[in-house]
Amino acid sequence: MVSRNQLELTPYEADRQVTKRQKSVKYKLLLSKLLKSKTGLLGLLIVLALFFVAIFAPFISPYNPNEINTAKLLTPPAWSAGGSFEHILGTDNLGRDILSRIIYGSRISIIVGIMSVIVAGTIGVFFGLVAGYFGGIIDNLVMRLVDAFLAVPTILFCLVFLTVLNPGLTTLILVIGVTSWVMYARLVRGETLSLREREYVKAARTMGVSNFKIITRHILPNVTSSIIVISTLSIAGTIITESSLSFLGLGIQPPTISWGIMLSEGREYLATSWWLATFPGIAITMTVLGIIFLGEWLRDVLDPKSQGMKS
Repeated sequence: MVSRNQLELTPYEADRQVTKRQKSVKYKLLLSKLLKSKTGLLGLLIVLALFFVAIFAPFISPYNPNEINTAKLLTPPAWSAGGSFEHILGTDNLGRDILSRIIYGSRISIIVGIMSVIVAGTIGVFFGLVAGYFGGIIDNLVMRLVDAFLAVPTILFCLVFLTVLNPGLTTLILVIGVTSWVMYARLVRGETLSLREREYVKAARTMGVSNFKIITRHILPNVTSSIIVISTLSIAGTIITESSLSFLGLGIQPPTISWGIMLSEGREYLATSWWLATFPGIAITMTVLGIIFLGEWLRDVLDPKSQGMKS
């Protein structure tokens, strides 16, 4: 026989069920807000389409992106005079299909964008938490380091490092990440300064809870929403930085395909073969706009301060 006590939920189990219901309600509320936001929904659709194209590039791409076809050099888009539906967006100076190269180039944008943000976020969040929680000389040292990084433009830092090091995918990710962490550090440090004075943090400190547990269990979860918002918006800037560096020849190196490389290769043909640089530029613009739209929506939803400022 099963006793009545065995059928009853323990307080821990009851709390878990309440937490699950609260999360379910929260997710439904976020979904309803997303459906009401036209720009947020558009941004999400663009980002999802980008991921779909990047993941299934071998199946979507009509041609090998590096396949040279000397019989079809500089073929214009299908709707232009002399164009062909075999190459909808035309071909480049080596007869390579533009559409296929744009599809494969999306992979580099996603990889560099996400991985660079992870590197920058990890460094910045760590320094921000440490500086904000401990304060004193540690805070001063971190903030002076932040000031030093802010005094020099990020693109200049990247140019210097990439000139010294061997350009490549891994190097580019590390360089962009290491030079872009300061915004995370300043944001997290400011919020940590406020959170460390809260009653629950003081109570935990009084009870002898270690600083590591206080930071990871009480402070970090409360700054996560801000980190998510700034990370999303930072991906857009990272994609532009990668394209700029690849355009200058210091980022992604051929035969790896990048939208920045395509822009660089097409600039010499702008007067005669406009499509070589135009379509990669459109791809960059649409991707960045989609990420910005999604980031702006996340900021409105996850940051109550921004909602208060707008109201």
